Amino acid sequence: MQDQDKIQAAVFRRLLSHLDNRKDVQNIELMNLAGFCRNCFSKWTVAEAEKLGIEVDIDTAREQVYGMPYSEWKEKHQLPATPEQLAKFNELNPKK
Repeated sequence: MQDQDKIQAAVFRRLLSHLDNRKDVQNIELMNLAGFCRNCFSKWTVAEAEKLGIEVDIDTAREQVYGMPYSEWKEKHQLPATPEQLAKFNELNPKK
């Protein structure tokens, strides 16, 4: 189990590195295609830490995922969502 945890942690770091190298891929595109995005990873980090009794705030989790403060990443790399992207997102995620 310990080896599996090490492997999974390494794979996660590799995934984050891959996403870091693909800043051109917008979060809304990830959400529309895969149902998760960088922000989901941040929220999952906070939730899983909480289950383990470890306190991690969302800003710290986002900085771990984005490799920089979230506000900086948004300013440098996030483009406005197109009407088509928003329509697809709303279609896939209807308000409850």
